[in-house]
Amino acid sequence: MDPLEGEASSVSVEYEPVSVKDVLVEMKDTAELLIDLSYSAVLHRNADLAHEVLRLEQRMDVLELRARMSLMMAVRKPDDAEELAPVLGIVAATDEISDAAGDIAKIVLEEMGLPDAMRAALPEAAETLVRGVVDSDSAYADRTLADIDLESETGVRVIALRRGDDWLLNPGPTTTVESDDVALLRGPDMAIGEVFEELTGDSYETPTVEDPGIEDLERAVDTIIHMKNLSELAVDLAYSSVLFDSAKLAEEVRNLEIEVDALQSRFEAWTLRAAADAEDPVALRGLIRLGTSTEVISDAAIDISEGVLRDIDVHPVVQLAVQESDEIITRVEVESGSELDGTAIINGVPDVESTMSVIAIRRPDEGWLLVADSSADLRGGDVLISKGTRTAAAAFEELAQP
Repeated sequence: MDPLEGEASSVSVEYEPVSVKDVLVEMKDTAELLIDLSYSAVLHRNADLAHEVLRLEQRMDVLELRARMSLMMAVRKPDDAEELAPVLGIVAATDEISDAAGDIAKIVLEEMGLPDAMRAALPEAAETLVRGVVDSDSAYADRTLADIDLESETGVRVIALRRGDDWLLNPGPTTTVESDDVALLRGPDMAIGEVFEELTGDSYETPTVEDPGIEDLERAVDTIIHMKNLSELAVDLAYSSVLFDSAKLAEEVRNLEIEVDALQSRFEAWTLRAAADAEDPVALRGLIRLGTSTEVISDAAIDISEGVLRDIDVHPVVQLAVQESDEIITRVEVESGSELDGTAIINGVPDVESTMSVIAIRRPDEGWLLVADSSADLRGGDVLISKGTRTAAAAFEELAQP
């Protein structure tokens, strides 16, 4: 057993007055980081990242208990119970995502075995996520992110900091990077090594792998990576459907879950076929765990959006979280003859007068296309999942009309 698991069971949590809204927002941010970290730990076979997943999982357990306590204290009458039931569902589903992420991380920590094709299947343009401890002699130590200007200079972002047992999620320009902070960095392969070495004082080694050349295994790995991307999108849309009380987004979560289920079926078949040709079939055990956990995450996204699908009124605690968010996610259907019909999408940015970025496209004849790191031409009938400000979203919807 990992020592962190023993620590988790001994953590005592007492009720204290906290904002349910703040806890829900932190749970959402933590869940999204957990998914990112756990898959990165597996894809890069990084035990340090896997240990950070287990630490975050402990944090999520505490957040879940605090959320449940606060929600129980908030119920005063039957109407409160009806409106808060879906919020309890969100809390439970978020904990399921946390547990699934922990199971994914244990693939690395328990050395279950994964095919080298996992790393080989990563697209060359994919960003790398690494963990490093800030060295006291680093040029980045004791400076704000605005002062370092890391992303503009290198394309590398600090996506989270851990300071002892405290987590700083989504650090902003005024956040100071301190000596001995555990920093989680994401950025392009060509830049991440230099930043890692400057931050930590340690050398950075790029993992190398060989293509195993087993066709069914390559298909299985390609499928699981697509399932991972769709599950991440489903969780993002699920939270957004609740925050913005959007039945259209909730419906797309359901569509994504159906797609992931179909992919899971194909993944299992290809994995079993690959086992017949693999030198050591036991080495595929981690791949099977990964497929199961990925489906759990997708199913949890449905549970998060269940209240919206059932048309239950949004509780005021959720509405408060919405009022603080300027960035929204929208669903827009492109109509034939509109300005968006035939428009090129390059790295998620449409070639029109708009600041909206397109995350994904659902096509009736092709399924889901994730376009953040690729290009596509929009067609009439495309359903777009986009992100941007409220003002930009309204204008973008007009561009989809003929």
